Amino acid sequence: MPTQNVGSFNPIGLGFALLMGVLLLVIPRRYALVPVIALVCYMPMTHRLIVAGLNFPMIRILALFAFARILLRNEVGKIKLNAIDKALLWWALSAVVMHTLLWQTWGEFINRLGYIYDAMGFYFVFRSLIVDWDDITRVFKITAPFVVPLALAMLVEHVTAHNLFIPLGGIEPEVRDGIARARGPFVHPDLSGSFGATLLPFFVALWWLGDRTRGFMGIASSIIITFASGASGPLMSFLAAVLALSMWPLRKRMRQVRWGAVLMLIGLQMVMKVPVWWAIMHISIHAGGDSYHRSYIIDRTMANFRDWWLVGTKDTEAWGHGLHDVTNEFIFQGVEGGLLTMLLFILIIKRCFGAVGRSLRALGPSDQTTVQFALWALGSALFAHVVTFFGVSYFDQSFVNLYMLLAMISTASCLFVVSKSSDSAAIPAGFEGRVGNALGGGTLRRNANAGQGSSQGESKGLAAIAREPRWTPYR
Repeated sequence: MPTQNVGSFNPIGLGFALLMGVLLLVIPRRYALVPVIALVCYMPMTHRLIVAGLNFPMIRILALFAFARILLRNEVGKIKLNAIDKALLWWALSAVVMHTLLWQTWGEFINRLGYIYDAMGFYFVFRSLIVDWDDITRVFKITAPFVVPLALAMLVEHVTAHNLFIPLGGIEPEVRDGIARARGPFVHPDLSGSFGATLLPFFVALWWLGDRTRGFMGIASSIIITFASGASGPLMSFLAAVLALSMWPLRKRMRQVRWGAVLMLIGLQMVMKVPVWWAIMHISIHAGGDSYHRSYIIDRTMANFRDWWLVGTKDTEAWGHGLHDVTNEFIFQGVEGGLLTMLLFILIIKRCFGAVGRSLRALGPSDQTTVQFALWALGSALFAHVVTFFGVSYFDQSFVNLYMLLAMISTASCLFVVSKSSDSAAIPAGFEGRVGNALGGGTLRRNANAGQGSSQGESKGLAAIAREPRWTPYR
């Protein structure tokens, strides 16, 4: 690597990234996510290598090792493309093409390829490494102990206004209204706090599944990280996660809930003197929060629709004061790639929510509620991310958490979603033991008498389904 191509980087950070990369190459697949989660939790992305004009933060260096691993071990061959995968591929294509048409420069084309390299690269790495239910629950278990040191470091930063990650390239906390907003290894407190908030459902699922120790560690760490960030956005994401988890008893009535939310928004629009998105302005937990800005940027985006809908826009600063900073992931997608890219991004989220719902319906019997709740937790985490999108657009290593979640939902849909030709639904043949082991408890058993149900859908029973498996990926 020629020295003239090397940009500003931290030798300790580079050494840590290379160590995690080597571990990623050699350890068994079931633990392959450990180096990725460790780097996300502890390594700031402020330092990077510049090689032949290409920008390589530490997380991208780790991605190279991940690509090498799945190619050398032929782990990528385990992926069978489903509806979520295809939506992501179409979104990636649109993001590159539309952004390139907007700028028409080689530099911006390379920039957009780097963006897609991060998103799609890690998504398909996770799809290659997370292939069964054991892998999904193992993500919960691995993440919990890793966020504990992060939470303690951010608590110290919140109290002392000193970032313990400074030696690795971290940034000192911003102090607003006398409150130190802890960043940890992240670039911005909104990103650090949202990272902890969106992980809460994972740890609640761990608790529900019987792993009380790691569940408690994770829940406590999530709370600490969220509050230590001192930002309203992460607190709203945390409350969104709690709200979504609390809707578990209403899981069979979500259609009514969704329509109720739509009717509520219509009602608000009818009684408000301004568009409904200005209601966000009144949601601020911390003094000095950015709730006004969140409403303002939506308002200006709608007012300047002609400027960006086709292929995006080069400059949003002319839309209004402070709008050079697009702190909304949905709007960011539109600004960078036009309406088509934005709609494809929304389609990814829609398909992920749909996959969670289909998986829940496929797991019908009541003795599978532990698995169902873990799936519900995945949907709850996604809902927390969606709420986060209204206050921040992801950068630094924050995107890794999102695409890992999307990959987990995609894999779960391939495991649980039953084909339309099947009369009933259950755990796939040979799958019950693996589920039981993953939950750290007893084995889920098929009910040999399940066929005694009154309805024809139940008459086939789980044992019959085990003999005639009809499980197919969600397409």
